[in-house]
Amino acid sequence: MGTLTYDGTVIAFDDRLLAHLQIVIVNKLRRRESFAFSWRDAPEVGDGRSTIWMDPSIPLYFKFEGSRAPSIDRDWIEQLAESAASSTGLIVAGPDGEPVNGARLHAAMAGR
Repeated sequence: MGTLTYDGTVIAFDDRLLAHLQIVIVNKLRRRESFAFSWRDAPEVGDGRSTIWMDPSIPLYFKFEGSRAPSIDRDWIEQLAESAASSTGLIVAGPDGEPVNGARLHAAMAGR
């Protein structure tokens, strides 16, 4: 599992999913676009949903468990990019469009 750290919140995702999210998120932030980013929480962290507001002014860190870059699925990138451009924001989903769990490992502030 790789992790995305954003404003003190650490979320774990499968490395291949994280690589796809990285491409979409970096492209949005490079264009100075803010957006909502949502995922379904893993059962071990409450089995709910979480959303954060992604803003170009807040640093983020992608950490991959594996040393090899995973293969990239252009159709999956397009699906995630369309989600990120929508009014609901980027909703984490697999290549089949089904929601995918992320595990929020910890947050810097209470209530997150």
